[in-house]
Amino acid sequence: MQKTYTYPEYAYVQSGEQRSGVPQRHPVLIIGAGPIGLTQALDLAHRGVSTVIIDDNNTVSVGSRAVCYAKRPLEIWDRLGVGEAFAEAGVQWKVGKVFFRDTLAYGFDLLPETQHKMPAMINYQQYHLEERLVQACVDSPLVDLRWKHKLLAIEQHADHATLTVKTPDGIFKMEAQWVVAADGANSDTRRMTGADFTGQFFQDRFLIADVVMKADFPTERWFWFDPPFHRHQSVLLHKECDNVWRIDFQLGWDADPVEEKKPENVIPRIQAMLGADVEFELEWVSVYQFACRRIDQFRHGRVIFTGDAAHQVSPFGARGANTGVQDCDNLGWKLQAVLAGDAPLALLDTYHEERAFAADDNIGHSTRATDFITPKSRSSLRLRNAVLELARTEPFARPLVNSGRLSTPTPYLASSLNTPDRDSFQGQMRPGTNCADAPIERGGRAAWLLNQLGQGFVLLSFGPAAPVTVGGVTAQVLEVGQDIIDREGVLTERYDGQPGTVYLIRPDQHVAARWRAFDATLAQAALARALALH
Repeated sequence: MQKTYTYPEYAYVQSGEQRSGVPQRHPVLIIGAGPIGLTQALDLAHRGVSTVIIDDNNTVSVGSRAVCYAKRPLEIWDRLGVGEAFAEAGVQWKVGKVFFRDTLAYGFDLLPETQHKMPAMINYQQYHLEERLVQACVDSPLVDLRWKHKLLAIEQHADHATLTVKTPDGIFKMEAQWVVAADGANSDTRRMTGADFTGQFFQDRFLIADVVMKADFPTERWFWFDPPFHRHQSVLLHKECDNVWRIDFQLGWDADPVEEKKPENVIPRIQAMLGADVEFELEWVSVYQFACRRIDQFRHGRVIFTGDAAHQVSPFGARGANTGVQDCDNLGWKLQAVLAGDAPLALLDTYHEERAFAADDNIGHSTRATDFITPKSRSSLRLRNAVLELARTEPFARPLVNSGRLSTPTPYLASSLNTPDRDSFQGQMRPGTNCADAPIERGGRAAWLLNQLGQGFVLLSFGPAAPVTVGGVTAQVLEVGQDIIDREGVLTERYDGQPGTVYLIRPDQHVAARWRAFDATLAQAALARALALH
């Protein structure tokens, strides 16, 4: 059915350790070459850690799948050298509109303020994104990507894990100090480790139809409740690359997935929406049921879970892949610090602390959106419809409309790695929050703040400061007015950068601590705390 994309086939190559029959002990072995596994490998490579990725397939994901990518993941990918390419290739958008029956209920803007490098959202088919990530991994000397390697068993030891792997040339064993499981919602690794995965499945089904057409719809997210062309259900429309449009139809729990995917049943639904005279071609069709659930512990011994292997949410709000990329962002620097001997295992346990908290936040948003989209009782339906009616004219009702709250990062405000504020600050840059970007100048050239952060700890200062060191980790100084110039004042405003102010920034571009004046003793203590050393 697919006409706009040709799937690559990657070559299986027998590794040296399989030929020799002698396992090598790798620092990190990643299971799954989807967006999350590939991103994790790139993150670790940028921190100097070599990885091996194994995948039982030899191509990219079939279908557009995860298509919406938010600003924060784009910023993470930008740190890894691929964000600009994604933003340029994807369909950029920031406006959403919600319709009730045949009229507009309200619209929203995901990024009303200017002066950010990355857009609020892009739509970019998952196969395009994966292909570019694969190429970035192939280009990295620290990433060894192995196709047609299927995990059969995993055995954990005190300081490593042993994996039994099947390839076209037979079965052999591999060893790794750490294993990152990025093998998706149906994770074999999770089953092999006996990890609990709890939550709820929702009793509803949705049809994804990717269609190729030249249409005059704007580049916006449109969501209909109870439209005339699909009564008593909901519909979502997005523009993708290559003149492809994603249409999601709510079907109801009684729908037969096999029947609903047949072209003779899909095409009339689309014609009812677009009009009988609009020409289009089916590109890809799928029917899905979704769940909101997560793993009990993100680390099980030497195995660490990321992405859909660790948590699942509904597709409304684009929280799945976006959340998984933020898992990688959180885990990479912590793994590097532990492998280097600069931090204790307790630092890896904060991966669960922070990302389980984020997963629960996302599950809560996702569950509330699902309850609004698919009311479970007549009274819930009446309340939902009343909110939609009121939203047309009453501003107070608009925040209550929930067609899927779009993905935003969850701040780690209660993290044990934070140093609580001693001083008073304005704005959003509290400890545990990801850093806001801002335009700056460096070396006489226009630049962006986030491109100056991310490879280690940084003291972002609005006055004189000095590097501080704990063990083998040093927080270097990035001084505003000396190293970088805030000519437009945006950085100073977003960080309430009164003269003398200092921020300690983690390697994942999150605020760890802040003060109104530099104090070496306080900064050193905050750095030690951010490394889970006390």
